[in-house]
Amino acid sequence: MKKLLLVLAILSALCSFAYAETDSDYVKAKGVLVVGITDFKPMDYKNEKGEWIGFDADLAKAFAQSLGVKVEFQEIEWNNKILELDGKNIDCVWNGMTLTPEVKSSMSTSNPYCNNAQIVVVPADKAAQYDNLEALKNLSFAVEHGSAGNEQAKANNLKCVEVQDQASALMEVASGTADGAIIDSLMAAAMVGKGTGYENLTYTVALNSEEYGVGFRKGSDLTFLLNAFFEAGYADGSIAKLAETYGIQAALIKQ
Repeated sequence: MKKLLLVLAILSALCSFAYAETDSDYVKAKGVLVVGITDFKPMDYKNEKGEWIGFDADLAKAFAQSLGVKVEFQEIEWNNKILELDGKNIDCVWNGMTLTPEVKSSMSTSNPYCNNAQIVVVPADKAAQYDNLEALKNLSFAVEHGSAGNEQAKANNLKCVEVQDQASALMEVASGTADGAIIDSLMAAAMVGKGTGYENLTYTVALNSEEYGVGFRKGSDLTFLLNAFFEAGYADGSIAKLAETYGIQAALIKQ
């Protein structure tokens, strides 16, 4: 009898494992892919109608469509992205996310799809004074809380004040409450300099080089599905075309 009960218990466990709900099952059952983002041009930002657009936002819409579900964008506190993901408040983090060791150990991450760097932004009239790392030592930088820019500030022993997001970091510099900001190079290219909302700012020193990826919950099968989606998008040219729309084609990593 004991042996029979043991066999039945094992069979029950195997059946439960075989029919365990996958992450894609979960998303399809609720009919929506919830994407965790911050306001980050040119990756995720709102147009004049209040709709989320950008390279990442448009890709997320297309990926959700490939799954047969709708997409919902949820602004998050960047430092809480792992908690938001594990708590199922969001289904993925898709916001120009640097593939740091912490991210890779805490999430199931896609193949890298964009090159990036953390760069220093300062007032244009002071750029000549701050064109090397040593000259930055006495400045105070605004950085997004929990960001790769924050990590680079600490790694290079730079004074920093943490703010909500990278857009806020730029506002701090523009208003004079911070000497500079450390943000993503792709964002700086879109938001700083001639023809932008921050014409009086410019970028100088690159502190590192890095890659972007999308993060899902550990063990999620959505990672595999997204990598396949990326591969198909590169093959048919749709991702390259979308990158040109937002001026980031030079940053793409070929799959």
